Amino acid sequence: MKRILSVVAALLFAVALAACSDPKAPAEKALKAAEEALNSVKTETMKYVPDQVKSVEDALKAAKDTFAKGDYAGATSAANAVAAKAKDLVSASAARKAELTKDWEELNAGMPMTIAAIQSRVDELSRSRKLPKNLDKAKLESARSGLAEVSKSWDEASNAYKEGSLADALAKGKGAREKAAQIMSSLGMAPPPAAGTLSGMDFSGETPAAGGR
Repeated sequence: MKRILSVVAALLFAVALAACSDPKAPAEKALKAAEEALNSVKTETMKYVPDQVKSVEDALKAAKDTFAKGDYAGATSAANAVAAKAKDLVSASAARKAELTKDWEELNAGMPMTIAAIQSRVDELSRSRKLPKNLDKAKLESARSGLAEVSKSWDEASNAYKEGSLADALAKGKGAREKAAQIMSSLGMAPPPAAGTLSGMDFSGETPAAGGR
């Protein structure tokens, strides 16, 4: 009986030793860990660094292909690199989110004032008996309808921001700002101030003549 137990123990030890020396098992484990690491951050990071996420996905696929070819050591090394890259996605995403948030805050600081300034100018010109030079009723009406489009686009941008779609909010917001700048130019108004120069600015009237008003 003791001899049988000794033989069984020896066989079990040999199997365990073979398992430890077999590179396939750790490669499978590494691939699984890499895939889980990527999946755990993919949803959030895709919002801010989609290109980098795609790159890590491609690296994971390459690691799996390496495994399929029987290069288990190479697959393990590649999988470990993927896991590290998946971890880096978090910091890259956070940095990009902070950058987009700053851009949005600067845009949001100016657009409401820009829209209000255009509305004020349109109202003023609508009450005027005589329009300024180079401005006729058709241009004024175009500015009025354009302002409605700008307001709509800005509302959409604000809603996108509230929903957490920062990139979409900025795209819509910048489009609204460009349209607003065109309207202001057509009405003879000073253009909206650049980001970061809003404090104390008054851009509700016409472009000042040389030497001041």
